[in-house]
Amino acid sequence: MREGTGYFPMISNTLTEQLEDLLRFAKTYTNLSSSALIEIALAKKEGILTSTGALCATTGKFTGRSPKDKYFVFDAVSEHTVHFGKVNQAIEEATFIRLYQEALTKIEANGAFVFQGFAGADRSEQMPIRVVTQYAWHNLFARQLFIRPTDEELANHQAAFTVIDLPDLKAVPKRDGTNSETFIMISLAHKIVLIGGTEYAGEIKKSVFTLLNYVLPQKGILPMHCSANEAKDGEHVALFFGLSGTGKTTLSADENRLLIGDDEHGWSDHGVFNFEGGCYAKCIGLQQEHEPQIWEAIQYATVLENVEVDPSSRIADYHSATLTENTRAAYPIEYIKNVKLPSMGTHPSVIFFLTADASGVLPPMAKLSKEQAMYHFLSGYTSKLAGTERGVTTPEATFSACFGEPFLPLNPIAYAKMLGEKLDRHETSVYLVNTGWTGGAYGVGSRMKLSYTRAMIQAALSGTLDQATYTIDPIFGLSIPTDIEGVPSQILSPRNTWEDGEKYDQAARELANAFRHNFTKFTDVPDNIAQAGPNVNL
Repeated sequence: MREGTGYFPMISNTLTEQLEDLLRFAKTYTNLSSSALIEIALAKKEGILTSTGALCATTGKFTGRSPKDKYFVFDAVSEHTVHFGKVNQAIEEATFIRLYQEALTKIEANGAFVFQGFAGADRSEQMPIRVVTQYAWHNLFARQLFIRPTDEELANHQAAFTVIDLPDLKAVPKRDGTNSETFIMISLAHKIVLIGGTEYAGEIKKSVFTLLNYVLPQKGILPMHCSANEAKDGEHVALFFGLSGTGKTTLSADENRLLIGDDEHGWSDHGVFNFEGGCYAKCIGLQQEHEPQIWEAIQYATVLENVEVDPSSRIADYHSATLTENTRAAYPIEYIKNVKLPSMGTHPSVIFFLTADASGVLPPMAKLSKEQAMYHFLSGYTSKLAGTERGVTTPEATFSACFGEPFLPLNPIAYAKMLGEKLDRHETSVYLVNTGWTGGAYGVGSRMKLSYTRAMIQAALSGTLDQATYTIDPIFGLSIPTDIEGVPSQILSPRNTWEDGEKYDQAARELANAFRHNFTKFTDVPDNIAQAGPNVNL
């Protein structure tokens, strides 16, 4: 075939068949090893090798996700199932097809890298996926984060969905009706995700998560934006829900427990299972003494994103935020020493809702009733941290339903109902944990010490908090333990940590009002859940 001439005939009927035909004849590299991908990435100057053997790449002006550029194709499949709105924006099928044809032309002209693997550690629920990328390092990213197939699995592999990632493919907003030249378009009918105009590799990972959030509820499986670990005896599984930057990866990487996964899981009738075969850890401020497992996982074939590296020594500077606060490391899950393989566990005994509250109002630990758990799950409050998304430079208060609203194709209430049913069935305890600020808001107070948070988590896991004494917060109605071993009692009640109690009260009322205002969008939840939020009348 003559590359770049348009010689390849598009004779197939479906879009997927066109891609299948093209990949058979175009210059493509399929299922290359990590070493081969690194060699090509270095030859193409896509990145550099660090002193530990990690491949470090930069992602240009996009150092985080671009949620305002994500679309679902409006068609007969999505019309009656996708919860369209500000989060799930609709795009015309004709626009998707036009950009898709442009993508095939680029692949024909320039070639591509192809990864075939799976999403879902539970073999009975695995989703076969294919990732087609312009860059070798993006394909290495996919190889490290998704589940790599055996030779036997590869021989019979047929992708249920294909992700095509071409940073050089850009939309024309006036022509295509997009918000910018960047786009993430999902076609459920054609089973294709098309990504263009951004080099940020995280869009690949989150597109697959979005697909699973659509497919799995139809099987009675709750998809969750959470990390998971378990005790070394195989019992007492814990889930850590939270948006990026709240501590999911850090808190689940515990040397005394086995890691099931650091970000995305499913909860089926059999228990929980990891969606991925790797971890995607934030590494800004990473220190070996505080996070030894993540530190040691940054080794050969780990992918580093936007980390500053000394040009001579090739030593990474994890304290530098020169490019972004959202520096990342992507590595296979087996790089973590205390890992559970296969990445599956029993039903969780404890769930933690993590929030990085920049207002300094919420307590560092609170036990939730079932109704409060449902309320806070639907609220999904945190402070969005710098660099996680395009344009975010300082912490911003945000509410993200189910701690992952940008990735929910269905109405959030559908996921909340599933969670409530599972909490009842398995008698799971739920705690709200503030990993954010204490002693005042961002800029005045200080970030909660990781050692204190770990002590609180351990107290919940050990069952100590089941017998603890609690006080009730008058505004938020939260049950706050009065004493936790290894934690100064003063910080357990956030008002006590502020120099001016009245300023705390004012900030608490402002946050309570923000909660109530956000929850008004959920019009069809039971009254007992709607009333489980803060009391704004105090």
